[in-house]
Amino acid sequence: MAAAGPTGSRSGALCRLLLLTLTILTFASDACKNVTLRVPSKLDAEKFIGRVDLEECFKSANQIYSTDPDFQILKDGSVYTTNAILLSSEKRSFTILLFNTENQEENKIVVLLEHQTKVLKKRHSKENVLRRSKRRWAPIPCSMLENSLGPFPLLLQQVQSDTAQNYTIYYSIRGPGVDQEPLNLFYVERDTGNLYCTRPVDREQYESFELVAFATTPDGYTPELPLPLLIKIEDENDNYPIFTETTYIFTVSENCKVGSTVGQVCATDKDEPDTMHTRLRYSIIGQVPASPTLFSMHPTTGVITTTSSQLDRELIDKYQLKIKVQDMDGQYFGLQTTSTCVINIEDVNDNMPTFTRASYVTSVEENTADVEILRVSVEDKDLVNTANWRANYTILKGNENGNFKIVTDPKTNEGVLCVVKPLNYEEKQQVTLQIGVVNEAPYSREASSRSTMSTVTVTVNVKNQDEGPECSPPTQTVRIKENAPVGTKSNGYKAYDPETRGSSGIRYKKLNDPKGWVIVDENSGSIQVFRNLDREAETIRNGIYNITVLASDQAGRTCTGTLGIILEDVNDNGPFIPKQTVVICKPVMSSVEIVAVDPDEPIHGPPFDFSLESSDSEVQKMWRLEKINDTAARLSYRNDPPIGSYVIPIRVTDRLGQARTTALNVKLCDCITENDCTLRVSPRIGNGEIKLGKWAILAILLGIGLLFCILFTLVCGVSGAPKQPKVFPDDLAQQNLIVSNTEAPGDDKVYSTNSFTTHAVGTSATQGACGTMGSGVKNGGQETIEMVKGGHQTSECCRVAGHHHTLDSCRGGHVETDNCQYMYSEWHNYTQPRLCEESIRGHTLIKN
Repeated sequence: MAAAGPTGSRSGALCRLLLLTLTILTFASDACKNVTLRVPSKLDAEKFIGRVDLEECFKSANQIYSTDPDFQILKDGSVYTTNAILLSSEKRSFTILLFNTENQEENKIVVLLEHQTKVLKKRHSKENVLRRSKRRWAPIPCSMLENSLGPFPLLLQQVQSDTAQNYTIYYSIRGPGVDQEPLNLFYVERDTGNLYCTRPVDREQYESFELVAFATTPDGYTPELPLPLLIKIEDENDNYPIFTETTYIFTVSENCKVGSTVGQVCATDKDEPDTMHTRLRYSIIGQVPASPTLFSMHPTTGVITTTSSQLDRELIDKYQLKIKVQDMDGQYFGLQTTSTCVINIEDVNDNMPTFTRASYVTSVEENTADVEILRVSVEDKDLVNTANWRANYTILKGNENGNFKIVTDPKTNEGVLCVVKPLNYEEKQQVTLQIGVVNEAPYSREASSRSTMSTVTVTVNVKNQDEGPECSPPTQTVRIKENAPVGTKSNGYKAYDPETRGSSGIRYKKLNDPKGWVIVDENSGSIQVFRNLDREAETIRNGIYNITVLASDQAGRTCTGTLGIILEDVNDNGPFIPKQTVVICKPVMSSVEIVAVDPDEPIHGPPFDFSLESSDSEVQKMWRLEKINDTAARLSYRNDPPIGSYVIPIRVTDRLGQARTTALNVKLCDCITENDCTLRVSPRIGNGEIKLGKWAILAILLGIGLLFCILFTLVCGVSGAPKQPKVFPDDLAQQNLIVSNTEAPGDDKVYSTNSFTTHAVGTSATQGACGTMGSGVKNGGQETIEMVKGGHQTSECCRVAGHHHTLDSCRGGHVETDNCQYMYSEWHNYTQPRLCEESIRGHTLIKN
């Protein structure tokens, strides 16, 4: 029996081994697909050897197993070694088992490991080519593990063409990694089509290579089209995940709720995305201070949250976390990196300020203001020099009269108590204040629920002071009728001694009396009317006349008060019409409203009576006055009076019979508005301003423009007319035009060369232009105008009725310009016959 035990155990183990073998064979026979991975003969532990597409066979697997304990399969299909392996033969296989425990489904994949060798495979014989059942010249998927250890050159695959059974085929490749950067990475054997890699490749630099294969005959014939070859570089987990920052700094409020977000960390991995090599897991591996643990980190998002609501800045104001990120979904063989995260605890106003003492006592002299009398201090555990720490002080009780003020010293956070309004010892000798304190920032709910405002009591003792007279109240009033005669006396301003509450020994003096109407008695302060009072004076407001009085005691201490003299109204003013000129536009108006006012108080004012105050019957016939209300009447015209100005006397009487007559100037005008009438009838006398309307200004401008047009037309006409030929004697330079009288010598007259001048004798007249004229001689009614050349004389005469006239055709004098000559010629041709006619008519008149 003793020997049977080992035999039975050995037989049981053998049965289990056979069962496992049968299971493997069963799975192998029904495998979803077979996958071949080319690996080196020596594999290190935790080495990535390839990737299998699991979803192609089973998308919903939640459990993945390997039948070979030396290999591990991850969720993304990555195959890793668990131990160091030395392949003794060229091939080794294992099966991947896929299970779904929910619906009891299963599947499997067979993985064949093929040992890479440097032995080059010989070219297949023509018979083997004939035995192939599939087309060989087609794109063949190919992959290569990055950072492969070789041996190099490393056989990747074989490219072959079916035309090799009929031709001698040479194979070649082109593209990146061959004749483009990186150069000479791949090559193909010309005769066999074997594709090799010459050195390791980094996937992060080159993810894949797109090559083109060619099959040609020795004479250059191409029986096949170029074949595209895609070589994919399989990723190896050779890059560590890296945090985006070396040190993360976050801030979270103290007393925050559980689960409050503190911040988020992030890392990057250069390996192939969406693989286990880049599937990162975050975790906290250390905290300073270590206890208690207050933070947690989401493994996939890197979000840091709080696990406790007991964060207290007043205890610990900063935490430091050591965080880790690891690829391969956090598995132990994944690559990892660490970083530091600093979490600052932000202060909230969860601690209320409290006074350091329960009560204070201080003192101040009466009649002093704007002085500091006390400083109170508080304690606050919140962050210094923040709104949660700074204090706001308030006087809760005892400051009903506004004598005190408390402010915060920004440097020390103390409350400074000041007197801003003088205290009076005679009224109150002691004041008790209650002061409260709060922070600038509002309290958190927790602080408000567990505590109340801190308060303190301050006792202020008032010290007595020997003070001068007191003017209280500062403004006093008396009543005097405005028609009170000069010398009338009345009570005045009264000051008193606060110690005795009396007025003896106090002297009074008038400081300000705008109109000098009263006199102030020095001893009693009473007033006496010095000039007639007038309630309706311009400077009087609301019937009150103010004077300023100075009160002083024997020690020279003073106070100042105001005495308001209320002037009681008497009916000493009649109502009048302030607007003494009115306009009635006849086309649109037949009447006008007039309003009267009375400077006296309403009891001496309206209702008013209006009447026409004129003995002229024409005024009564032409105008009519109707009362509208207590202060206004309507003035209208009768019998269609002519347009013009009228002066109408109107008498206005108040309720007590006080009356006043106003001479109302009424302008009856043909207008639409009053302004139109005012412009038309305004007199133009003295230095009165003349106003021009816009139409008048426009008419003036148009007239000026018209004159310029006429002048421009004349100038153009004169300059454009044809010049008449001018005939001048050869001795023109020596000729002079002389005006003379042959009967008797006369006075010579020189005529201007620049303009026409007229010289009249009797009824004859001469005109000259363009040149210096000679002398003219008058004799009775005879006048001779001659052109003189040297001592000789040449003339053309016109004799009429015994009178002798000589007028040369402008041959005398030197002509300077053509324009001047032309103007003179025209003038001469125009005036010569007319001068003769005028001379004849003149002589005829003389004879008659």
